[in-house]
Amino acid sequence: MIITIGGLAGSGTTTAAEVLSKKLDIPYVSTGSIFREMAKENGMSVIEFSKYAENNTDIDIEIDKKQAELAENSENLIIEGRLSAYFVNADLKIWLTAPFDVRAKRICNRESKSEEVAIREIKIREDSEALRYLDIHNININNLDIYDILINTNRFVPESIAEIIFTTLKVI
Repeated sequence: MIITIGGLAGSGTTTAAEVLSKKLDIPYVSTGSIFREMAKENGMSVIEFSKYAENNTDIDIEIDKKQAELAENSENLIIEGRLSAYFVNADLKIWLTAPFDVRAKRICNRESKSEEVAIREIKIREDSEALRYLDIHNININNLDIYDILINTNRFVPESIAEIIFTTLKVI
């Protein structure tokens, strides 16, 4: 079983992947972690690295290639990433969403930032990513037609989100 979980920053994709991974007893990979590690290796913040990636398509292409290879060589895997559904042949493709203010609060709590800083960084990062996705892959991040299920995480705890996904898996 190959599952992709995508969503914008702060929508709960990593948490959902972690909880679902434990529930199903299958591993998960986070493309966001790969990106953050690449930023760190290059001595940049995520925002700086995101801007740098706008002019260096090799970064996105490398991440896309890695996740596709991981899925291809796995029997069971959850891949969490904004564009994973486009590059991974998955049995179930999930998109998580939440209102902007909720996502900003989650990020400021997770990263110990002020809400103002989180809001500014989210806007910069999402604008940068949307440009890169369109430029590199001709993907409009706002077109959700590729996904099998969309979940607004605003009113659900992570365990409930995992249960919704688990229930969905029973019927496919």
